[in-house]
Amino acid sequence: MIERFQCKTTGAGLFEITDRVQDVVCESGICTGLCTILIQHTSASLTIQENADPSAKHDLQAWLDQLVKPNDPLYTHTSEGPDDMPAHIKAALTSTTLSIPFQQSRLCLGIWQGIYVWEHRYNGGNRKIVVHLGR
Repeated sequence: MIERFQCKTTGAGLFEITDRVQDVVCESGICTGLCTILIQHTSASLTIQENADPSAKHDLQAWLDQLVKPNDPLYTHTSEGPDDMPAHIKAALTSTTLSIPFQQSRLCLGIWQGIYVWEHRYNGGNRKIVVHLGR
């Protein structure tokens, strides 16, 4: 089964989609299987991270921003703005897919884990997400 939805991002940072993905699993009628999530973009990514303390999201963003900076003279792909090539690099360093098992129609996430879209562009956008459920 495949389900699609969009996540509206408002700028660089982490945007939680755990509840939306969990809803897809619940509504599928499949009790046990594997949930695979894909973000259909090259300037945003997916991650599983702590969902209790917002400082973890802030620190992750600050660390990645320091690692991959805009306006590096090495970049030749610059026509879409100073955040575009860094966004591609950040997406390459992180992940555009996740696989999470589920049992009894519940994602097998740890107590402090959440699923996030990690937006790497300054202005964000509507990010397309594909969820595939297999038995």
